[in-house]
Amino acid sequence: MKRVAQICLMLIVLLSFSHCTKTDEILLYNQNYINTIKQVRKNFQYYMVRNNIPGASIAVTKNGKLIYSEGFGYASKDLEIQVKRDTKFRIGALTEVFTSLAYQRLIEDGVFQPDSSIQHYYPDFMNKYYTIKLFNLVDHTSGIRQPYYDEKTERGINKTLTQGLQMFIKEPLESPPNAAENISMFNYNLLGAAMEKTTGKSFNSIIQNLVIDTLHLENTTFDNLYQPIKNRSNFFEYNMVSQVTNGISCDLRFRAPSQGLLSTSEDLVKLGNALLDSEYVTEKMRKRLFTAKMLDSDYPSQISNGWFIAKDTDGLPLYIRIGSVMGGGAGLVIYPEQKLVVAAAINITSKSENIPVFEIAGYFLPQPKENTQKDTKD
Repeated sequence: MKRVAQICLMLIVLLSFSHCTKTDEILLYNQNYINTIKQVRKNFQYYMVRNNIPGASIAVTKNGKLIYSEGFGYASKDLEIQVKRDTKFRIGALTEVFTSLAYQRLIEDGVFQPDSSIQHYYPDFMNKYYTIKLFNLVDHTSGIRQPYYDEKTERGINKTLTQGLQMFIKEPLESPPNAAENISMFNYNLLGAAMEKTTGKSFNSIIQNLVIDTLHLENTTFDNLYQPIKNRSNFFEYNMVSQVTNGISCDLRFRAPSQGLLSTSEDLVKLGNALLDSEYVTEKMRKRLFTAKMLDSDYPSQISNGWFIAKDTDGLPLYIRIGSVMGGGAGLVIYPEQKLVVAAAINITSKSENIPVFEIAGYFLPQPKENTQKDTKD
């Protein structure tokens, strides 16, 4: 009888590992997707070599489960420290989706009204000929100009969020609000300042409380040039002949709402899954987040709350955002109907914001029937 019990226990253990997930500090993968993951790794490594990227990471979730996560290359070339799954990267404009989620939470709590003017919440913003409403800021339809090149590369040493607004706050609008989409970090920086003014709290603490802590994003934090941050990657740039050099010191605190966060690919997909299926994100919030609004031209906008709302070549709906900043960048794509979320991050200034999350996602989507080599799906 004892022998039978031992055999049964052994069978249970073997069966439990038949479709197991293998994991370490650098690599996690679900064996059910091993053929797909091999293809993704091969093509992503080619992408890194082609673009001379020192370090990067990928994470993929399906039906809310992490099925693949890996670090590639170096977080520090000088010290030959490898990128791990918890290595933190600058995520650039992907910071906006954190800011927009906090904004939606403030609407839910009755702190903000999206149809109210920005002057109502931030009186220091000079009166314009037209009225900018809060939703114009999160949708990039305010008419505020894009930053100039020297403003995009501004090192911002010891510059506060309020001081950063002086770059544009006294200038006229380039177009009437809601007339067109014009992506500008100034929209979200102004929204962040309005959050501070309205709540009486620092922007960083708002995001920490409403997003990072609430969603248990343990490896997401604001970059700070003057503080040691555990597992933060070094940052790199291309020189005039596309050689990789160490990035110059850059203080992102004056643009915290638009570009200031550090995160990991795993935390990014965790955020994506929370947006798809979480009690914290109510159905009303979800609808506001991912519903494109109509422009005054009667055409729908492509951007909603910092997300690009689109369909792929097969007509599948998706939400995507890719961002670049000095010394890094990241991308996040969500396929809501397939419950597929993919994120990737790199530690060098992206030349064209071409982080291939869309291409990675394609490998995990349903394949045509004629494709005979298929992985087992959950």
